[in-house]
This record gives sequence, C-alpha cells and structure tokens, in this order.
Amino acid sequence: MIGIDIVRIKRFEAFLKKYDKKALKKYLDEDEIKLVKNAQSAAGFFAAKEAVSKALGLGISQTCGFGDIKIYKLPNNAPSFTLSPHLIETYKITSLSLSISHDGDFAIAVAVIETDLPQKQKLSH
Repeated sequence: MIGIDIVRIKRFEAFLKKYDKKALKKYLDEDEIKLVKNAQSAAGFFAAKEAVSKALGLGISQTCGFGDIKIYKLPNNAPSFTLSPHLIETYKITSLSLSISHDGDFAIAVAVIETDLPQKQKLSH
C-alpha cells in the first residue's frame, strides 16, 4: 500500500512564527518535536503522517490519529516510522518504508506499507 502527501513549507513557517514549537504538539510527540529543526522538517513530518495514513487507506481519523504514527530517524539519519499496535495487528503489517523530500516551497512524503492481509481483505478496508 502506498500513500503520498505534499504540503507548502510556507504554511508551516507561518504556523511556527505564530505559535512557536508548542503548536507542533497538535501532530507530533515530544521525541518527534526534538527532531524538528525548521519549518521544512515540520512540514515534512506532517506530510509523512498524512502519507502513512493514506497508505493505510484511512486518512487521519478516529482509527488512525497523528499519535498512532511515530516518526523517528535511523542511525544513517533516514526517516522511518512505526505504528500503534492496534494498526499493526489489524492490518497485519510486515514492512514499513518512508521517504521525505523538500524542494523550493514544498515538502513531500511517500510511505509504503506491506501487509500479510489477503488482497480481497485489503480492498475492503
């Protein structure tokens, strides 16, 4: 399953200017906030969480909230994520991949989630 999201970095520049990093608590936890260095990374993390929720076919919802998706950095500084146990169990998730990129005014993220669910079951979620 694949999800993608793109956002304007300027939106996050204004967001941070108005509310500072405390505003990031709307979609990031304390560990994720520590990784945010600027509006680019704030925008990238937001796009990543949206992309992950889209890959699951849920969007940000009661079933999959921002807190159900945890972004972190691998030792090589590449982004990665994990999901709440209820999502891993429900969707029988076996593999996760994430790419975040920035260019000009935009941040984009692509999430790939592999599952052991039968194809028919994947389509019915």
